[in-house]
Amino acid sequence: LREGNAEFEKNKKYLQLTRDVKHDILEKLASEMYGYKAYPSDKEIAVVAEALVLKYPCLKEAGSETGWNGWKNSLKFKMGNYRSKMRRAGCPEITVNAGKRSRMNPDNESSHSNIKRPKRAEVNFLPNFPQGENPSTLEQLRQKVVDEIKKAEKNLQLIKKMMQTTFALRRQTIVKTCPPVKELLELWPTLKMESE
Repeated sequence: LREGNAEFEKNKKYLQLTRDVKHDILEKLASEMYGYKAYPSDKEIAVVAEALVLKYPCLKEAGSETGWNGWKNSLKFKMGNYRSKMRRAGCPEITVNAGKRSRMNPDNESSHSNIKRPKRAEVNFLPNFPQGENPSTLEQLRQKVVDEIKKAEKNLQLIKKMMQTTFALRRQTIVKTCPPVKELLELWPTLKMESE
């Protein structure tokens, strides 16, 4: 791309990309974008495409009105493909939206209904379990939290530590099963505490 920019500065000649190079550029951009947001909006994708063309003017599209519309379109599709790869790899933030209705499973959710996305300023929408933990060990830890909250003299430091450790289990329970608030407070009575 540096060489393409140098050529563009001299002769105003746009870079002719091979399919592999374009694929590599889009893959890297999709990976970086996914680090910020799994489901970027159309406007956010447009900002990335525009920034790409501003940094590397040799990538500007000659017939395009803005010079980056094609990049925006390609990025939009690449993000969808990247999410599919992440879903197959087992990323829970994407897997939660992976409903697939087919002839064999007509009762399954369609892929675009009820998509769960992070709210504004939410960094880790559906985190993985801590290393070395699984749902059964976190469930045992949840029981310990419930027992600790029932004591007359509560160990607030221990409760806080256990609540941080079980965050992934709590978050997955909320996102996947959507329990009523009353039921959620029965599972996690610590949430009634002001500190939590």
